[in-house]
Amino acid sequence: MAVFLRSKCSSVGRAMMGSLGNNLYGGVTLSIETVARPSRSNAVCQQIRTFIQMKTNLKVVDNSGAKRTMCIRSLRGKKGASIRDMIIGSVKEARPRGKVKKGDVVYGVVIRAAMKKGRSDGSKVQFDDNAIVIVNNKGELIGTSFLGPVTHELRKKKHLKILALAEHIV
Repeated sequence: MAVFLRSKCSSVGRAMMGSLGNNLYGGVTLSIETVARPSRSNAVCQQIRTFIQMKTNLKVVDNSGAKRTMCIRSLRGKKGASIRDMIIGSVKEARPRGKVKKGDVVYGVVIRAAMKKGRSDGSKVQFDDNAIVIVNNKGELIGTSFLGPVTHELRKKKHLKILALAEHIV
């Protein structure tokens, strides 16, 4: 996928591409922020990618009653949420007779993200979907079971109950 960065480092890339547009794939866009950090000799460009942003639709994989939520706010900070971070979301679709109803504002923990995440050992993990587990404001699970794999990075944020109920830990 072609991505054009608007910074000092990308002027050469835009000159080489000529008159091609910034969006080669029509409606497909990629959210990338650039940070130029000056070093002793020249400026170095680094990409900071966010995983879950505002208005991102997320799949709910527990039995709390919700099917799909939309992220309202990341509790991590301005840059968005990644795996193991908490978010605030609004329930968009719900099952009948569930604990959570459509329109409720809920807290959730991101357990899967579609963007690659690098690990300290050099490996990378990537999932097919963005998924959360709904929790209360104290961090306790609302549902009693959930489906699909989770990452072992949840251990760092003390979400051990999620790891205990998981089918498969990646």
